[in-house]
Amino acid sequence: MKTRTYWLLVGALLPLVTATAPGAVAAPRVIVPSDLARVVGLSALQFSPDGKTIALVESHANLDEDEYRTEIVLVDVASGARRAFTANRHKAAQPRWSPDGRSLAFLAPDADRKLQVFVAPLAGGDAIQVTHVKSAVQQFTWSPDSKSIALAATDPAPEPKGADKYHTGFYFGHNDLTVREKPRSTHIWLVDATGTGEQRLTSGDWSLPTVLPPGPPSSPLKFTPDGKAIVFVKQATPASGDRSQAQLERLELASGTITALSPETQYLGYPLVSPDGRNVVFWGAHDSVPVGNQDLWLVQGAGTPSRNLSKEVDRNLYGTWWLPDGKSVLISGNDGLGVGLWTLDLNGKAQRLSTGPVMPANGYWVDGDVSSKGAFAFIGQSPDTPGELYVMDGLKAAPRKLTAVNDWIATIKLGRMEEVHWKGPQGTMIDGALTLPPDAAPGAKYPVALIIHGGPNSSTRMRFTIAPQALAARGFIVFEPNYRGSDNLGNAFKAAIFRDAGEGPGQDVMAGLDQVMARPDVAPGKPLVSGWSYGGYMTTWLLGRYPDKWQAAVSGAPVTNWQTAFDQSDANIGQAARLGASPYKADGAEQLWRQSPASMQTRIKAPTLVMSDSEDFRVPFTQAISLYRALEDNGVETKFYLFPIRGHSPADPIRQTDMWQVWIDWLAAHKQ
Repeated sequence: MKTRTYWLLVGALLPLVTATAPGAVAAPRVIVPSDLARVVGLSALQFSPDGKTIALVESHANLDEDEYRTEIVLVDVASGARRAFTANRHKAAQPRWSPDGRSLAFLAPDADRKLQVFVAPLAGGDAIQVTHVKSAVQQFTWSPDSKSIALAATDPAPEPKGADKYHTGFYFGHNDLTVREKPRSTHIWLVDATGTGEQRLTSGDWSLPTVLPPGPPSSPLKFTPDGKAIVFVKQATPASGDRSQAQLERLELASGTITALSPETQYLGYPLVSPDGRNVVFWGAHDSVPVGNQDLWLVQGAGTPSRNLSKEVDRNLYGTWWLPDGKSVLISGNDGLGVGLWTLDLNGKAQRLSTGPVMPANGYWVDGDVSSKGAFAFIGQSPDTPGELYVMDGLKAAPRKLTAVNDWIATIKLGRMEEVHWKGPQGTMIDGALTLPPDAAPGAKYPVALIIHGGPNSSTRMRFTIAPQALAARGFIVFEPNYRGSDNLGNAFKAAIFRDAGEGPGQDVMAGLDQVMARPDVAPGKPLVSGWSYGGYMTTWLLGRYPDKWQAAVSGAPVTNWQTAFDQSDANIGQAARLGASPYKADGAEQLWRQSPASMQTRIKAPTLVMSDSEDFRVPFTQAISLYRALEDNGVETKFYLFPIRGHSPADPIRQTDMWQVWIDWLAAHKQ
């Protein structure tokens, strides 16, 4: 087993503000789930046109209102000096510089709490509201001449009167179990930057894509450099299950004509027009197979063939930026236990860049931007620090840290992280991360607890996260394994999950666990296992597949039966592409049952906490109920912790904290 050790910050000794003897210092404490509320979030950064200033969104938890409040700040690239741009907006988002550099536009709630576009002059003066759409603005972009703004907004809800108010039935289509009204399409509008002349540009039963969180931002609107057209992604219907039916389109502003840019009609998104307007790059599935990598494709005009530019990079992409010369792009994606950056020319030749010990933050999107001078700014993380703003003054320059909003972490004693590598059953070298207890002592032995990542199109990375640190602080060695289906080791590894959602990935996890359990600092006894979403699915699979292996478990938002997930989730019919079949065709039901933990959940023996949201559209909580009932009826110690909210996982600071506190308390209570 190959192991690389990272020593995390053990905690600077700082004077206590409260009563302490003169000259005494406070011993650093360990992290706890409630520290989630202390993390300052940074996101949505964008360079000013001259490259001297970065606008970004800063997020703080407000526990009295149980919400994350966001404001826009400006950061000087040369000095790192920060100044507030908005105040008391609380929900400011998406800062966008006008191309002439004179104004900054952003989203903020209007009097009815609906997001609208506001424009503020950089020279001073109040921001003016320039849009007044009834259903809220989802995204927007400036025209190249700074005179107008294109935006995306969902069609407003009908306002029937009298008996018509009760004609509420609709054709269900490819939607999730929680849908209570006919989904409405999202279309493109145009408004003058002064707030006049609002006009609708598109209409119809089709829709721009929308994303239910957690998920990546919707494909952004992009003007061509001459301002004559808008490039966007068109989805066949607004139904969530039709996300695969998406294609690239060009809207001519003068005529309203819409033309398909690429012959492909599935799994396309995130177009970017080159600075000279001659090329468009976009994300598309590797070999048009959705279970594989998300690659970068290039098209030069309507009707011309598309080319896969990033195939040789062989990583699942989450970020794309044109470089100023228009001859190459910067791309990013998960790579091993980190996040990689590459320059890619229009012939597909790639060069890996270095960000040193700092890793670009990557959830469903790498938050970064390229300046007109070729600098790259990004939100960066390391094993011992939450996100901060960094800038590379050139693509070969070392990152410079521009903010210190999360320096409070220096008062916390963190556990040491280690990289772990092992050979999987297929011969592939797989990786994962360990977090050791903060006070780990030579010769001491600790039980092992797994936290399995979700997705599965994600991966464990060597970065700071509170959950494994808080669990390690309770006396565990925390193992976060990657497994086939993860997106950090290439297309073949990611696609190996096809028709094998559980058994193969489970074997990968168990092979890594065997190596971890052989460590000299691991205590005798059974490990504990946990995860949310696909991590909850894998947890439940492992509990049933290896029933005598586990001490205890937490299964959050678990898929237990792929057939009912096919019927009820927001992905619904789209899941057949990964699972290999519809349950209503040929041997599809047998295939899906074979990959379902429900086929084995009556074998589970370990005490298991089940968790879910009551209105989870991604994994309807009927899946969690099935597991809970099976455990209860078979005499297994179990509890079901339910959050009575809509969403796939708690997004507010208090319930997020509660989720991790209940999770960690359950595992700690069942530690041998």
